[in-house]
Amino acid sequence: MPKGRYSLHDPHDHTPLAEEHFHCAPGPHGWRYVAQLTNPAPENDHLGSVDLTLDDLGRPLRLELHSGGWQVRGGALDGVTWVRTDPTGEEATEGTVAAHAFTGNSPAFLVATARLLRLTTTSPPTRVRLVSFTGQALAPRTLDQQWALRSSETHATDNGPLTVDEYLVGDVETGEQHTVHLAGDVILSARGIELEDLETPPTRFTD
Repeated sequence: MPKGRYSLHDPHDHTPLAEEHFHCAPGPHGWRYVAQLTNPAPENDHLGSVDLTLDDLGRPLRLELHSGGWQVRGGALDGVTWVRTDPTGEEATEGTVAAHAFTGNSPAFLVATARLLRLTTTSPPTRVRLVSFTGQALAPRTLDQQWALRSSETHATDNGPLTVDEYLVGDVETGEQHTVHLAGDVILSARGIELEDLETPPTRFTD
């Protein structure tokens, strides 16, 4: 069960935004990722949380996000469906979009999209529609991305062979592109994300 810490920063000016303390593992339904977000050290104040469960096909069975008093709960149902609750807890708004999955600032969403698409190096660039929740208010936004697996290389490590996949991810609307380096269910690096600490090796998905 991988356990570790990511640092999240602004992809433009590299301002530190948060630290994400996570653990993840395959489970009876597919894969689950749980994380707590804090201010960068030394403050380490609690900022929010992420809880994402995927099924065997990489679809979001259950999503729960907390940030700035806001809460989002969602899952795959006729596309993706969610309920967003305000900080007072007095109002809740529902949403449903014909999309494939969710995305956001957490590295969990990059792992989830890669699991959903299951690309190979011979696969053509693949377009995917996602609902994004970002910022303290977790406001929803629908966007289209294009994913391509550029390379897949296996490296020898003390814990056995480690396969690292390099994806090229593009925003269809803006044309902006960035790379994602993924090993099993752990993001090694991506735009705005750095893996700072990993206590146990990544899970090696077999399919």
